[in-house]
Amino acid sequence: MDGVTVINHPLVQHKLTFMRRKETSTAGFRRLLREISTLLCYEVTRDLELTVETIETPMVEMEAPVLEGKKLVFASILRAGNGLLEGMLDLVPSARVSHVGVYRDHETLQPVEYYFKAPENLSERLVIVVDPMLATGNSSIAAVDKLKERGAKNLRFVCLLAAPEGLKHFREAHPDVPIFTASIDSHLNEQGYIVPGLGDAGDRMYGTK
Repeated sequence: MDGVTVINHPLVQHKLTFMRRKETSTAGFRRLLREISTLLCYEVTRDLELTVETIETPMVEMEAPVLEGKKLVFASILRAGNGLLEGMLDLVPSARVSHVGVYRDHETLQPVEYYFKAPENLSERLVIVVDPMLATGNSSIAAVDKLKERGAKNLRFVCLLAAPEGLKHFREAHPDVPIFTASIDSHLNEQGYIVPGLGDAGDRMYGTK
């Protein structure tokens, strides 16, 4: 699908298999999510722009590469997005963070917003939106809508799993926002869950139901 990148690195796929297993513990699921998010972050940031600055090594002075422009923003869709956020901050600890509180009404499957907080100057930063699941796409679309309202222009979306229905819906709503995922699964069931999926990522991460 145009605008969608499947990250099929062997370590990503291996860890995802362990996350899918229903017998994986809460602690194990949380650890795997943090590990896999670091790998996803590596892929989604591989084309960040660089500039050079003059530094001194113990041996000589040299021109060395550093990231160019304002620090990027990780935008976590609460609550499950925080699991991806933590691993990404391990890799890019200087990144700014936005939190977007959106939950899916289990009867209507529509997004309900309850919180939003973001750094200033979103228009001048790369914003990487994170949420483990792209199911119906409603919550993710609502979160990106909100970020764009606050000025974000350069956005990317990262998830663990995506359903074909959610991908189609998201791409129709935001064709300018590329999607990075570890897997495109089969379909959504009647309750709007991804199949085969891994269950509710938030519940498995926090041990709730």
